[in-house]
Amino acid sequence: MSAFLLTSCTAADSGGDRADASRSPAPSSTRSAAKSAEKELGAQAQAALAAVRGGTPVEAGTERVTDGIHSEPTLSKGKTYRLSLACAGKGDARLTFVPTNAGSQAAVPCDKSVVQQRLTAEGPVRIDVDGTSGSTGVIAWQIDAV
Repeated sequence: MSAFLLTSCTAADSGGDRADASRSPAPSSTRSAAKSAEKELGAQAQAALAAVRGGTPVEAGTERVTDGIHSEPTLSKGKTYRLSLACAGKGDARLTFVPTNAGSQAAVPCDKSVVQQRLTAEGPVRIDVDGTSGSTGVIAWQIDAV
């Protein structure tokens, strides 16, 4: 009788393993397609910025709209800089500064247009760009000394 119970438990356990084995992870082709689309959007946003380059590059990057940009660049006090942003995707993002007098709040549409702000460093500056609800894509940004 105990051999029968042991066999029943083992069979039930192995049945559970088969159920777990039938679950498959997300297809890698879906992940590859998403990465490829993200890479393409990043290239489009960077190409939009390349058309307006000027000055000496200080800092630059690309970020997903859903992650946003959160930077505290090292800027020389009293110097003038230009922040340029381009977003490729859907929706838009919102540019803000801390302290608020470091620059003007602005909308950054995800239509590959370039948004620029002139900055004069009077102390530490924090730049935040956050996507609005439902926005997707990639934001390219750069700060140039002018």
